[in-house]
Amino acid sequence: MPRSMHTDRWLFGVTLALSLLGAVMVFSASAVIAREQFGNAYTFILRQLVWLALGLAGMFWLMNLDYRRLRQPAVIFSGLALVLLLLVVVLLVDRAHATHRWIRLGPASIQPSEFAKLVVIFYLAWFLEIRRKPAVGLVQEGVSAGINNWKHTLAPALGPVLFLTVLVLLEPDLGTSLEISLVAMAMMFVAGLSGTYVLGAGVVALPALYLLIARVPYRYMRVMSFLNPDADPQGSGFQLLQSLIAVGSGGLFGVGLMESKQKLFYLPEAHTDFIYAVLCEELGFIGGAIVLALFAVYGWRGIRAALRAPDDFGRLTALGITAMVVSQALINLGVVLGMMPTKGIPLPFISYGGSSLLVMLLATGVLLNISQQTE
Repeated sequence: MPRSMHTDRWLFGVTLALSLLGAVMVFSASAVIAREQFGNAYTFILRQLVWLALGLAGMFWLMNLDYRRLRQPAVIFSGLALVLLLLVVVLLVDRAHATHRWIRLGPASIQPSEFAKLVVIFYLAWFLEIRRKPAVGLVQEGVSAGINNWKHTLAPALGPVLFLTVLVLLEPDLGTSLEISLVAMAMMFVAGLSGTYVLGAGVVALPALYLLIARVPYRYMRVMSFLNPDADPQGSGFQLLQSLIAVGSGGLFGVGLMESKQKLFYLPEAHTDFIYAVLCEELGFIGGAIVLALFAVYGWRGIRAALRAPDDFGRLTALGITAMVVSQALINLGVVLGMMPTKGIPLPFISYGGSSLLVMLLATGVLLNISQQTE
């Protein structure tokens, strides 16, 4: 069938809009704290713009690189090896904010767990495509080569993913490890994984998740403060309450760009994980709704690209990237709006953070290339 080679203007447009809006909001949310910490109000925005330029350059490059070149075993396993190495190295470096999440490179830093998300997507898309095709050797031995074969599909597919997830969990970063697991499960389910396995994985994961929360004091405190933030308004419930105050203060049209009061040392992490609260305060309900609409369009176009992809690798890769971006956005928005316990998950394209922005733009470049070659 003839294939369109035109760029998806909707997907490209919302990505660019989110990235530029993010740059504006990073400056607005970080100018005061940057002046306080570094004596220069432009410190954070200049760093963000450098990462934005690198990310856009990578996105344009991947838009014009046939995505099928990414499914070569040399590319897949080189990416896996590099990310595994970085995740081990990050556990050996000095802590920052009581965690081992960043590798410092002079004034810049990288967060390997962000790159782990993308590597997992490419690995599973490549491996599941192979297993969805009949394997002559296995058929001759009378063994099913389908997705639900535990020995020949599920174990080798999930082994590297679980290893990466455990390394991320050791940083510790429960939020990112859960997101990697959710994206992996979504890809496997679409590839044909039986609902029985999905249900079984959930049953096994729940007790483990309970222990990871109940046995770790700060995680347990986060859940308790989420359930009742007013119980300790100056302590564990402070961040959530300040976030809700910021969102509520914006009203319909907001207090005006750069005019947020909560970012003035009231709301912790105002330019990173809670930047959406500042956005709602300054741009109001209208601004917050526009951001939601942009992510909805991203999800729509991503799913459309997945459904029309010419092969399983493209279909699963597009699905994984879309699930990664949209699920991360929903988790961040849920935290900011008090619908989920606090997690260190940035808002894609908008929150301050070079590694997150770079990975999201690179992933979108691949998604745009897949959309160009849809049937």
